[in-house]
Amino acid sequence: MRPRGVAVLAAVVAVVCACSSQPEARQDPSAAGTTTTTAVTTTTTTPPTAVPGPGGTTIPVFQQPYAFGTPQQHVPLIVDGMVPVVRRIETDRPYVFITIDDGAVRHPAAVELMRKSGVEPTLFLNSKHVDGHADYFKGFDDVATVHAHTATHPDLTGTSYEFQRGEICGNADLLRAQLGARPKLFRPPFGNFDHTTRRAAADCGFTALVMWTAAVNDGVVQFQAGGRLNAGDIVLMHFRHTFVEDFLAFLERCKLDGVTPVVLGDFLADSQATV
Repeated sequence: MRPRGVAVLAAVVAVVCACSSQPEARQDPSAAGTTTTTAVTTTTTTPPTAVPGPGGTTIPVFQQPYAFGTPQQHVPLIVDGMVPVVRRIETDRPYVFITIDDGAVRHPAAVELMRKSGVEPTLFLNSKHVDGHADYFKGFDDVATVHAHTATHPDLTGTSYEFQRGEICGNADLLRAQLGARPKLFRPPFGNFDHTTRRAAADCGFTALVMWTAAVNDGVVQFQAGGRLNAGDIVLMHFRHTFVEDFLAFLERCKLDGVTPVVLGDFLADSQATV
């Protein structure tokens, strides 16, 4: 087969030479007919800044400034058997964090809003809202992370260690059993806690107690101090009937203030994680 191929190649070369007495590049342009030039066009796709959302809304879109799920900072250490209290994240990067509590209203548009916006919230869920509705919350597997908020949402302050441990550990156990992973971050109901809460949370395997610096209610972002979102702010909202209005209000506020929502757990990584 190989000699035959060489013979065929030689024949082709002979035909080409017979058609042109000199290389094409050296031909007189005036002797040629019409010259056709083919242009190569390079298309650059710009990521969208907004996309259509549920009910005719517009969803602001954010691009990940780093690969979500990659540890960025370590969680503060547990001292004297008590978890640290985190009210904001110390960072000089323009990052903020959205957290969503309870799970009382299982809004059908929640996953769509998260996925289309590119934002991955942290959910602090109660056992009483997850139990019997695990399928709904499993739908957040690739768009949010789940952490703990007690079993029944009581005010923990002043209650016994046994009571608080039962609420906190029991919540963690149920979330692991029904959603597949044991949470590491804990938020006390109403933001109320004492030393017993911090000790019980540490004994239940938690690494931090998380508070907040701003909240979203009825489509309005409310600040504990100042009038804008700043780097490191942790924002609180809830699973309510106003979920769409609240989530969009947070996203629009981020655009206005020039900050990007990122994953809270990436900045509260276990000390064993690589940063």
